[in-house]
Amino acid sequence: MVFLWILSCFAFAGAAYGCGTPAIPPDISGYSDIVNGEEARPHSWPWQVYLLLSGSFCGGSLINQNWVVTAAHCSARESDLVVLGAHDRSSTEDVQKIRVGKVFPHPKFNKTSRWNNDIQLIKLASPAQINRRVSPVCLAETTDNVPAGITCMTTGWGQTSSNGDLANRLQQAALPLLTNSECRRFFGSSITSKMICAGANGTSSCSGDSGGPLVCQKAGAWTLVGVVSFGSADCDTMSPGVYARVTALRAWIDRTIAAN
Repeated sequence: MVFLWILSCFAFAGAAYGCGTPAIPPDISGYSDIVNGEEARPHSWPWQVYLLLSGSFCGGSLINQNWVVTAAHCSARESDLVVLGAHDRSSTEDVQKIRVGKVFPHPKFNKTSRWNNDIQLIKLASPAQINRRVSPVCLAETTDNVPAGITCMTTGWGQTSSNGDLANRLQQAALPLLTNSECRRFFGSSITSKMICAGANGTSSCSGDSGGPLVCQKAGAWTLVGVVSFGSADCDTMSPGVYARVTALRAWIDRTIAAN
């Protein structure tokens, strides 16, 4: 059962669509996984974006008309593109391609410490056009208590097997949240309070899903609680994925947006 929180959305001016409430509801009746994949209902995760980076591919989440959140290890540059409103990556119908305006990786991100603070904000060069296919996700609040054991969702176009190709169509996975103590059984002391873990249930994110969303429902609105960071090298579906913990990083997000 999906846990319901008290509603709290990251609002933005002039929007016709509220955060975390897709105009096209996702089909979560047949929870499955990204590895060996289940295709998402087209455009049912309208905050999901992908980044066309130099030599790599990452996901991300639209949090308002001007800002996208992704992983810091997805090294975006101002020449890169953010693609919004996509489902099938081979189709350009009704997608928005917007240049990266400015990038703000977390100043304390450090790959050598297992990617603590693995979060990055991207300010779009021009505002996204909000519509049925493109709308923002809510952001978890600093004070939110996101309990282990609830089922949440992650989405992306990452590999559907450890040695496979990127998915053409957006995939979705249902994952239970773990405590950090449970997660340390897999990754040791590298798991910090800035991380949240999910999975180890026969489902897994994989290469190419980095930067994408981990969302849980909060009084009916999908709320971003994690940003895909790392996992097992072979995308082992019985090992959890590790995500940047939004509740621990929300204050930095707010400060960065307010200053820019």
